[in-house]
This record gives sequence, C-alpha cells and structure tokens, in this order.
Amino acid sequence: MINRILGYFSHDIGIDLGTANTLVYVKGKGILVREPSVVTINKKTREVLAVGSEAKRMLGKTPRMIEAIRPLREGVISDFYVAEKMLEYFIKSVHDVPSRFPKIPRPRVVLGIPSSVTSVERKAVLDAARNAGAREAYLIEEPMAAAIGAGLPVQEPRGNLIVDMGGGTTEIAVISLGGIVISKSLKLAGDELDKAIVNYARAKYNLLLGERSAEDIKFTAGSAMAFANEYDLEIYFRGRDLKTGLPKSVAVSAGEIREALKEPIYTIIDAVKDTIYETPAELVPDILSNGITLAGGTSKLKNLDALMSKELNVPVHRAKDSLTCVVRGCGIVLDDLELLKKVRVS
Repeated sequence: MINRILGYFSHDIGIDLGTANTLVYVKGKGILVREPSVVTINKKTREVLAVGSEAKRMLGKTPRMIEAIRPLREGVISDFYVAEKMLEYFIKSVHDVPSRFPKIPRPRVVLGIPSSVTSVERKAVLDAARNAGAREAYLIEEPMAAAIGAGLPVQEPRGNLIVDMGGGTTEIAVISLGGIVISKSLKLAGDELDKAIVNYARAKYNLLLGERSAEDIKFTAGSAMAFANEYDLEIYFRGRDLKTGLPKSVAVSAGEIREALKEPIYTIIDAVKDTIYETPAELVPDILSNGITLAGGTSKLKNLDALMSKELNVPVHRAKDSLTCVVRGCGIVLDDLELLKKVRVS
C-alpha cells in the first residue's frame, strides 16, 4: 500500500549508468539528464563539490585537496561511495523539476548493466541505487536494453544482433524471443580508444598527452576509414615533451589518428565475428537480412559502420540517437511490466 502511494508522488526512472556518461529517463517526461559520470570531492571531508559536466571540466586540473573521480570503470562500480552520491544527486535533480504535485525522491528504478558483471557487482549496483533513494531497483542487461531502445523486435522468433559500444565496455549480443541467445562483453570501448591515441603520441612523438585531450581528438578527427575533407582538418597533439619536460605541440594527420585506433577497432570486429560464428544456424539468416545494429556513444566514430560492414560482409547500421538506446530501453520496460519481468536480471 505504501509502495503504491509513493508511486504517485515520485517519478519512475530508467538509468544508463555508464562509465563515461549517465543518462536518466523519467517516465512521462523523457530523458532529463545527460551528464558525464564524474564527481568532484574534497579528499579530506569526502564532501561532494560537483557532479557531471562541471566535475568533468575539473579532470586533471584540481588542487591537491580536491579530486575528480570517475566512479565506474569498465562498466562496473569502482568507488561505491562516490557512485552512490552521484546517483543520489541525479535522482534528486529529476524530482526537483517543477510539477503539478510535489515529488518525493523515492522512485522505482531500472538500471542498465554490462552482461558480464558478477553477482557481487550486480549487488553493488542495486545497493547503490537503494541507498541513493530508490524504493525498488531492477537490473537489465545493456545489450537487451539497447536493442529495445533501438526498436528491434526482441520478442519475435528472429535473430537480432546488437553491438553496444559505450565508454568502458562493448556488449555484443544475439537476441531472440525476449532473451539473449549468445553474448560477449569486452572491456574495450571508448576509453581504450582514448588510451590508444595517448600511447601513439608517446611512442611516435615522445609526447605525454592527457586522456581528456585524446578524447577531444577522437571526436574531432577519429575514424575507422578515410572520410571526406579529412585533409582540411588541423589536428595537434599538445602535451609535455618527455625528453625536455617542456610543453610541445605537434601537427598530425587524420590518417595517423586512424592508425592509432586500428588495433582496438579490429579487436571489436573480431569479437563480433566470433559471436556470429557461435550463433545457432537458424538465426544466422536473420542477421544477414536484418543486419547488425550499433548503439552507444563509441558507435558514432566516423565510418565505423562502413568498416564493420566491409569486414563482416553483413549490413551494419547505426541506431537512431545511438547514445540514448540503453536509457530509452530502460524507459520502455518501465511502461511494460510484463516485458520487465521477462528481461530483468534476477
């Protein structure tokens, strides 16, 4: 009875708790939060000073008493206290939005998690959500949520291959009849692409490049195949010369960025090949006719869909608004309790 009453005075929400970004879907209102998964705290008092975009601007620039933390690494919680405070902040912020009746931050929550997490890691996510204010918390695997959010017919007897590439993990899954037939989870995604650029700058130019700078370069000039007007781009590695210790700037080409990203990209493609190889024969024709759907922020890398299609000999397309597929999938199951019962992680 109390649970039902609280349902009238709080928002049911879906959360994509990502390594790089956290998105929050509010039932009946849409996506209200799109913020980096970064929290700034005072090291001594553990007081939270900033969350989201404001905290991300501080990464690598804080004085000694202040620390900017990413509480999730490779899709799982690495700092429980900070993750809990971040969730609490986002839950409170969506309930502070003006509405007809005052809202109490005691929501029913559906969270997307990587398919490879252990039972201990699942419990950590549930505990963090409940401690942050959720009255009920449910987990759904990210590839399933992404497929639902992308509009794939997951409940039909046909094979749907989804590749969800986030910041910390790449989730690959074949889905049929409302369940995951086969899946693979790689701890390799957007963060590893950033590190690949950092390592390239160090190896070729003896230059120490910050990960934030590498991320900006990836979004500006990163690609899987050559693209139009790439020669018009002015790209610079700006960092510290490891020999002299002094600031240094080096002009580089888009082709060099592509070379730096080649190894992690082909690791992902090889994992998709392995998944198709292990897929039951009856579902392979469905994948051939329907193609592969890409979701997640890393799927926006220029010409990644074209390269995957060429290497796999299968049509590949990027989902509409690929960054929000997981959170939209969480939002859809909030409205469909029967579907939630079928796809949630027990």
